[in-house]
Amino acid sequence: MIPAAHVSRQPVPATPAPSPAPLQPSGWQQALRQAVRDPAELLALLGLEGLVPAMSGEAAAQFPLLVPHGFIGRMRHGDPHDPLLRQVLPLDAELRQVQGFGLDAVGDAAARSATGVIQKYQGRALMVSTGSCAIHCRYCFRRHFPYGEQTAARGHWAEAVARVRQDSSIEEVILSGGDPLSLSTAKLAELTDALQQIPHLKRLRLHSRLPVVLPERVDAPLLRWLAALPWPVAFVLHANHANEFDAEVDMALAALRGTGASLLNQAVLLRGVNDSVQALADLSERGFAAGVLPYYLHQLDRVQGVAHFEIDDATALALHAQLSARLSGYLVPKLVREIPGDTGKRPL
Repeated sequence: MIPAAHVSRQPVPATPAPSPAPLQPSGWQQALRQAVRDPAELLALLGLEGLVPAMSGEAAAQFPLLVPHGFIGRMRHGDPHDPLLRQVLPLDAELRQVQGFGLDAVGDAAARSATGVIQKYQGRALMVSTGSCAIHCRYCFRRHFPYGEQTAARGHWAEAVARVRQDSSIEEVILSGGDPLSLSTAKLAELTDALQQIPHLKRLRLHSRLPVVLPERVDAPLLRWLAALPWPVAFVLHANHANEFDAEVDMALAALRGTGASLLNQAVLLRGVNDSVQALADLSERGFAAGVLPYYLHQLDRVQGVAHFEIDDATALALHAQLSARLSGYLVPKLVREIPGDTGKRPL
């Protein structure tokens, strides 16, 4: 109690309540807002002005560039062939029409069972949780996906959750996108709170590139949410090159492991990025040093605009055989391709 020094006979005007402070973006949201969206700015940051004649403004207009500063910091300054730069820089080659490359390379449209829900394989339902990412990978197989119409988070997840609830064969929900971690943790918790009411669910799987390209996303609220989930969690990361890992990424991955999640990595075999035995071996070894087990090495999904990344099957098989001869078995990812209509990823 604070004693009064003076008692006034006049009414004391009420002190107006302070206005609530505006919500401030978290660290990861601020880093995402500051990500580079201009190809010319990206090249200037790397000392490459005028040194990449194949850079295409038209390709960037069709599929915008987006890359966080932290990821740019892992690129080699002055190297137009840097494997991380190649993954994000829009090039003239994307504009070529190549036979066999279409808008829906993996049959997503035919496998939709509800808004934002894709069911291709027995016992699993994939939710296209959002169309947003923290980085725009030029080889993205959903670069033409109709996110405006097909996002599971619409309507507070109601239709997607109802679909899972009514199908008792679904034991695993997969959160994909876009990138599910580009949603707020509160939005993710809204989904998992609803899923906890479904007794036939046994596992949750998240596919995300954010812990690698934007490790700030692995913050305290996310970790608390993951640790409190009632199911075993498989966290599938996406790194294509060993240079994508650094000390900050290592810390984020260690924190994820601390929640009890199992960390796996899937990569895409990409021309000019990781199409050598050395690059693939380095990726497996560097990922495992960070606590991530190699999972899949995908042959390229043949979506329009990505043909310049493709490696033929004979070369892919030869690389995989050499990798198998060089590394312990647990460090060798499965070489696979997704074929529309198959019951699972097809081993090569």
